[in-house]
Amino acid sequence: MDLGISGKRALVSASSKGLGLGCARALAEAGCRLVMNARGEEALEASAAAIRADFGVEVETVACDVTTEEGRAKLLAAAGQVEILVTNAGGPPPGMWKDWSREDFIKALDANMLTPIALMQAALPGMMERRWGKVVNITSQSVKSPIAVLGLSNSARAGLTGFVAGTARQVAEYGVNINNLLPGIHATDRANSLDRAVCEKEGISMEEARAKRASTIPANRYGTPEEFGQTCAFLCSQYAGYLVGQNILLDGGSLNYTLA
Repeated sequence: MDLGISGKRALVSASSKGLGLGCARALAEAGCRLVMNARGEEALEASAAAIRADFGVEVETVACDVTTEEGRAKLLAAAGQVEILVTNAGGPPPGMWKDWSREDFIKALDANMLTPIALMQAALPGMMERRWGKVVNITSQSVKSPIAVLGLSNSARAGLTGFVAGTARQVAEYGVNINNLLPGIHATDRANSLDRAVCEKEGISMEEARAKRASTIPANRYGTPEEFGQTCAFLCSQYAGYLVGQNILLDGGSLNYTLA
């Protein structure tokens, strides 16, 4: 299927690995020119080189911490005219409500709410002027069903969801679509971190922890970055122009809703 986005300039943050990399690869396969970002330069360059070799597209890399003003300025200056924006950031650490300080919440808000908002505020005016643009925010299934040990993430991502709900409907008439992708458990470093915490708490192996978690998912497996990325690419395609402010759940059926 021709997604109709070949040649579009796509900025994907936190894209050296995991779900961000899955999105970058899917957009590259569709012919997009990429701007990739991550904090770790070595992993970022390796991922970019693999994409160039596999898909033959232009890839520019910007190693920086996008959650800081300096990092965002560096990234946006290099990215220039962005037609597709995919925002992503690693989630805050797990814990319990009594463990978190005000600074913990501010850090979570900076990474998972205020940074994607700042990137959208930078990219949306140009998209509106050109009357075409796609924004996909990678959030979490926890905005529909909060996860107790991920209270920092629950809070920050819920705030981002509220911002998108209003903003998406303000820019839709200009041909700009903003939607959110809500991952459940996928085979990424984040899942490894969560599973490792279960190992330490329950004294079981990683294989046992993964099998235990997978058994709670109707699909009986973790999602893959590849299938997640292809869903992202579709949301950025010529076929998704009537999707406005939606929260697309990719969780293998974990959340049991009649209407989600």
